[in-house]
Amino acid sequence: MGLNGTYKAFLDRKQSFGANSGFTPYHLPDTMFDFQKFLADWIITKGRGAVFADCGMGKTLIQLVWADNVLRHTNKPVLVLTPLAVSGQTVAEAHKFGIEARRADPAQTGAKTIHITNYEQLHKYSATDFGGVVCDESSILKNFNGTRKAEITEFMRLVPYRSLFTATAAPNDWEELGTSSEALGYYGYTDMLSRFFTNKSNTVRGRQFQNQRDKMFLRRYAEKDFWRWVASWSRAARMPSDLGYPDDGFVLPEMVENNIEVQARRPAEGMLWDLEATDFYEEREAIKRTIQERCEMAAERVAQHDISAVWCHRNEEASLLKKLIPNSVEISGSDSPEKKEEAADWFVNGRSQKRVLISKPKIFGFGMNFQHAAHAVYFPSHSYEQYYQATRRMLRFGQTQTVVIDRIYTNGGKRMLQSIDRKARQAEKMFDMLVKHINDELSLQNIYTPQKVSIPQWLTK
Repeated sequence: MGLNGTYKAFLDRKQSFGANSGFTPYHLPDTMFDFQKFLADWIITKGRGAVFADCGMGKTLIQLVWADNVLRHTNKPVLVLTPLAVSGQTVAEAHKFGIEARRADPAQTGAKTIHITNYEQLHKYSATDFGGVVCDESSILKNFNGTRKAEITEFMRLVPYRSLFTATAAPNDWEELGTSSEALGYYGYTDMLSRFFTNKSNTVRGRQFQNQRDKMFLRRYAEKDFWRWVASWSRAARMPSDLGYPDDGFVLPEMVENNIEVQARRPAEGMLWDLEATDFYEEREAIKRTIQERCEMAAERVAQHDISAVWCHRNEEASLLKKLIPNSVEISGSDSPEKKEEAADWFVNGRSQKRVLISKPKIFGFGMNFQHAAHAVYFPSHSYEQYYQATRRMLRFGQTQTVVIDRIYTNGGKRMLQSIDRKARQAEKMFDMLVKHINDELSLQNIYTPQKVSIPQWLTK
């Protein structure tokens, strides 16, 4: 390595960029699109990396190809972690492309194959048994409590080859990038904050911050280095053109969002009429007070479509929706993985013309393929990620119809709808930055070749 190459490697180590720790791919299926081969080749060569790609771009295939190559390279089994009810779908996808994979069984982890299980079963396995680990829909980690999240992170840190796959890369939360980096073996969350962020005063332009994390701001002079650091261990794309490939076959249909406000039948206690909520407690009270009105409107909207999904957030909502909507199935958190998969199969492949799925986004809104449907009802919350994931079960590559999302709210819930839309704009801006800096990094890699340095003769004497 020349002097320039040595100095560049030194700078990369100082910034936790790290050299590639992977290997040359053994096999990339011919059935993959070129942009999928590019991402698979990059993350296999990287060894420890993340792919932030939009829903339907083939992340499942890419992660299976990554796992298959790691298995061949290490001659050890590879573990794939998925959200609940997605493991069966992942096994089917593997078989579709001729990749050997099975549902994980704690008693058979010695089998040299790809083992697929859900995050909740991780405690049954030992990290030392595996040559690689995949976190599918890794953004779901933020839905787990601190103990579970720490368990997953620590498990990954003990496995030599690691990969993360998700469509929503920290749209409004720096913490996810920090925890993702830490799981992959780069900067931890605290290290990331100390190098690239600053802690400002408790109020900025009149805004009061609720906790320490909300006060963190990316330093202006560190912005370029921050995104270059993220680009060193991740790749991001909303469409193939973000990576320089044609978008043929990957142009999504339109998504129509209908904001439907329903009137509360009774105002809050002590009030003459219903007012817009101004804080979390007033929002919660308004949500509980208007369950009947919102569920009735949801049933009315669903009646106009043959196949629909209804995404709610409270058990009382789900139970009432089940009573109001014929030919519907409710999936709750207490249901077994088998029941969840049976419900998904009924919703996707059922012969009944009228089919409605009722669940919470955090339970059933990750990883599923529902391109056969084009209508959903959504009760807004403050979580943009849950909204994005729930709507992308239908609005994903392979969808041929216009997707209609009916967002039902009351006067007391306007802030939640505004919060989702504001975070959507933030997510778009953040993804723009991520794609831009990754493309800049790729350009630098393509034009950079270490040059030999000629030392003047007088300097050698």
